[in-house]
Amino acid sequence: MKQFNVPSGYRSSLISTIKQYRKDQDKLKKDFTPTLLNLGKVHIYLARHFGFCYGVENAIEIAFRTIDENQGKRIYLLSEMIHNPQVNEDLLARGVRFLQDTNGKTLIPLDTLTSEDIVIIPAFGTTLDMEATLAAKGIVTEKYNTTCPFVEKVWNRSEQIAQKGYSIIVHGKPKHEETRATFSHASYHTPTVVVNDMDETIALAKYITGEKEATSFYTEFAGRYSPNFDINKDLAKIGVVNQTTQLASDTQAISEYLKETIKAHYQLTDDTIATRFADTRDTLCYATSDNQTAVKGMLETAANMAIVIGGYNSSNSSHLVELCEQKLPTYFIDGPDRLLSKSSIEHRNWANKELSTMQDYLPEADPLKILITSGASCPDAVVEAVIVKIAGFYNLEDQVDFKNVAQHA
Repeated sequence: MKQFNVPSGYRSSLISTIKQYRKDQDKLKKDFTPTLLNLGKVHIYLARHFGFCYGVENAIEIAFRTIDENQGKRIYLLSEMIHNPQVNEDLLARGVRFLQDTNGKTLIPLDTLTSEDIVIIPAFGTTLDMEATLAAKGIVTEKYNTTCPFVEKVWNRSEQIAQKGYSIIVHGKPKHEETRATFSHASYHTPTVVVNDMDETIALAKYITGEKEATSFYTEFAGRYSPNFDINKDLAKIGVVNQTTQLASDTQAISEYLKETIKAHYQLTDDTIATRFADTRDTLCYATSDNQTAVKGMLETAANMAIVIGGYNSSNSSHLVELCEQKLPTYFIDGPDRLLSKSSIEHRNWANKELSTMQDYLPEADPLKILITSGASCPDAVVEAVIVKIAGFYNLEDQVDFKNVAQHA
């Protein structure tokens, strides 16, 4: 896989060595057991896959290269390039300014831009309307477009099945930048509607079967469907694509539910289902899938607690927390500063978004066993810093070394 040029401060020699070691031992990526870093009194179990993915490293490389090559010019990002506080703070420190927040709220009016300005498209992509607005101002974005290739793959697949007459169901968080971008690209080609979760999917399915009054769709899914969406015919032939950072298992369950609904309603067989339901399994992001599968593998190891490191507005990080919480006390932090002391930690609730200080989070155990993973936009250096800080609570900093790494748990 391509090697990207990202700032050295985001790298960790320890984490890089561990990842390369596991890659050499498991070239086909079939072993999802965690890696044990044995510090003596503390055992750290690192997920088989975590941290920067291809799309994130690609975006970081383009962004920092753009800054270096355009000294003296005004450089903007449409919104946060990725959902990681350290990376976005570094970009702000280098003079980059954000045009919008993550919900699309204007921070800097677009009418203040000129054709001399540089605008970087974030890794989530952007809408066709925004592309047109920037183009009308003479702003060239192709060279500064950091849209993740796997997000573009979803757009391309949407266009392919649209050409065959399928409408699109997007599984995603409606306000997320990537979902808004995917909705824009899909709805340009075909009728499109967004569902957030299985509950909304079940509600949508009742319009397919006629269990719900057709006219109520426009209220129930207000703001979620494309212009001129006709509930009486646009759900008769569908395909499901997703926001790439959603739980892969959730997207698969949603897709399967709609498939079975279509199959039963139109009395189709496995041989004829494709006439009304498109197979879109190839749009799932490999990195999201690998990180989630690695967490499931990590959770098979007996442990006292888990820590997930990532930006608090990071969708993929939140889903890793969701998985871990099903089995263990889990703490969601965005960096080592959230480890206030050996007795207290600042933890973000992934569901209600509340930040609270938790006491006595490190249980009395010998050895203390902690599972650790991080989101796809979290630098490895931050993961190492968290490990070092935990080790410091037990005066074990000098044990944070590759020589104390077991092959795996």
